[in-house]
Amino acid sequence: MKTKPLWVGAVVLALVGGIGAALLMWRPAIAPADAQSPFDSSQVHRGARVAEAGDCAVCHTRPGGQYLAGGLALVTPFGTLYSTNITPDIETGIGQWSLPAFQRAMREGVSRDGHLLYPAFPYAYYRRMTDEDIADVYAYLMSGPAVHAPAVQNRMNFPMNIRPLVSFWNLLFLHQQPLTPVAQQSATWNRGRYLVEGPGHCGGCHSPLNPLGAEKSNQHLAGGHVDGWEAPSLLGMASRRTFPWSSAQLARYLRAEVVEGHGTAAGPMRPVSLSLTNMPASDADAIAEYLLSLKAPAPSPVAPSIKPPSEVIGQTPGPLLFQSACAGCHGPAAPMRQIDGRPALDRTSALHATSARNFLKTVLEGVPATPGRPGPSMPPFAASLDNHQLAALAGFLREQAKPGQPWADLSSTIDELRQEAQ
Repeated sequence: MKTKPLWVGAVVLALVGGIGAALLMWRPAIAPADAQSPFDSSQVHRGARVAEAGDCAVCHTRPGGQYLAGGLALVTPFGTLYSTNITPDIETGIGQWSLPAFQRAMREGVSRDGHLLYPAFPYAYYRRMTDEDIADVYAYLMSGPAVHAPAVQNRMNFPMNIRPLVSFWNLLFLHQQPLTPVAQQSATWNRGRYLVEGPGHCGGCHSPLNPLGAEKSNQHLAGGHVDGWEAPSLLGMASRRTFPWSSAQLARYLRAEVVEGHGTAAGPMRPVSLSLTNMPASDADAIAEYLLSLKAPAPSPVAPSIKPPSEVIGQTPGPLLFQSACAGCHGPAAPMRQIDGRPALDRTSALHATSARNFLKTVLEGVPATPGRPGPSMPPFAASLDNHQLAALAGFLREQAKPGQPWADLSSTIDELRQEAQ
């Protein structure tokens, strides 16, 4: 006698759940925007600064492509996404988007036509942006040249190729709220916090991710992985026993300058730092003040020192390789150290990292010159050094920087990086 009520209840529950899921997945389209009057130049200028702080061009401009026209391949654990055209083109860009449609995309991850955006677009961070900043970015984007550039088809793996399933990701992880200023902190600190946690979305790269691609709980800014590089932890930067960061150093590093004791940005951070070159000095200082206030346990003290080549020649292949391939720019008496600001290798973050990946990728890929911006560059050594030579060089320099703390599995890491580059 009880079977029928249980069966009916299960059906009702399934129907309610199905309707709820459908409502969760469905979002209405927003009507196309009417033609707009030109935006005020001061608002467009403010929007440009916010867009640069948010690195919009880094993802929405492919190599060799037109500015903000999209097409950049973004490789994720779930497949490959291609960034979209955010110029004001009517057919292929955001030319029909109203400000409310743009705000919804920035804060909820929903396109104008109602389809859900993948979280590779960092709307979870942009939710913290102010109405004014979002409106300013909108004015900037809508004031630029329209570029006709149809979207490239994404290549996502099952089941993430079923876009409505993103709604469940949002249900689980989209809980961020606008930041409230911390009264006990300075205006500069609060400004830095806003830039880091909002438009700058630093945690998108510098935090470890869980299997669903969201930040791991309680590990914000503790370090992540991007494009085969390690994005280092941003915690405890001021308290490191070995080469701690100062506010002035970090502010300069953020703006793509060479910093004594730390070098210059490379890998995925390079285009980000170039995007920040026009950032107001006050904003760079604010980011530095906020980041340097974040605490983490300090590592054990070390006494790093790259020995002059004359003291180590003939001992192992590593010193010989250092003299022939590196000492001309990075040796203790190298003229390039004085003329062009080349860093001492024992002071670079890559050699002090727990993993050899960033150091090895820098040697393999180099640091390309930036057209129109003077500064040091470095040639790639992928074709010049074989795996055994690269392992010997890395092992030697690591021993000089962190004695008694060798990197494990150098050979396998080098093999892996070579395969990734193919």
